[in-house]
Amino acid sequence: MNLKVFTAFSGYDSQCLALRRLGIDYELVGWSEIDKYAIQAHNALFPEAADRNYGDICKIDWAQVPDFDLFTYSFPCTDISAAGQQKGLDKGSGTRSSLLWECEKAIEIKRPKFLLMENVKALVQKKFVHHFNEWKEVLAGYGYVSFGKVLNAKDYGVPQNRERIFLVSIRIDNPDDLDNFPSYEFPQSMPLNKRLKDMLETEVDEKYYLSDHVISTFNAHRERAKRNGNGFGWKPTDGSGISAAILTKMGRPESNYIKDMEDV
Repeated sequence: MNLKVFTAFSGYDSQCLALRRLGIDYELVGWSEIDKYAIQAHNALFPEAADRNYGDICKIDWAQVPDFDLFTYSFPCTDISAAGQQKGLDKGSGTRSSLLWECEKAIEIKRPKFLLMENVKALVQKKFVHHFNEWKEVLAGYGYVSFGKVLNAKDYGVPQNRERIFLVSIRIDNPDDLDNFPSYEFPQSMPLNKRLKDMLETEVDEKYYLSDHVISTFNAHRERAKRNGNGFGWKPTDGSGISAAILTKMGRPESNYIKDMEDV
């Protein structure tokens, strides 16, 4: 079976990379991306699809898009991430995360058999879970049965603590089949055989090193924080553990600072 795919918010299209590595026969009939650097990366990885970028998801005429079987829509996490300002994703609010609701047009018109969404764990936590549940109700209205689960990268062979919610939705054409539809089984976790140091490059440009002045400033700030009892997460690692999730705000406790291997 040749799986026809459309990816929204494509980035460099890790979804298609996964399909390629799994050996699944697929055709990328279209993708949607506006960031110029992401587009450059996508074109480098998938030059055969360079002319199939439909651009801004808000402006796509879905009736003119070829039919597809799988629709991926990992919408921007900017306004729900713990590292952001958490402006939310209310429909019509104009936030980047509210672009989720633009995906309903694609689903209503094209009715793909499978849907796949991935986003930050905050989407299923107290502040935003009502949006997640509302979205699942929207999908149910179009005949989809959905399965969601928070997965962590460290449980799947990647030495990073990175929790993300995945939502898999499958269209059921006969409503009578809903009660008998088997539960979707997410992949089982696997042993982690790699550590952060296994992923590091041996030669790194000097621009990625902290200066002695910055290091001494961080050390001083950490000592002041200890005395004041509020903490400061400056703790370089030798790479023998796993990476913390990379955040957009530097200087947070979750930031990754790695000792030069020559000093370990």
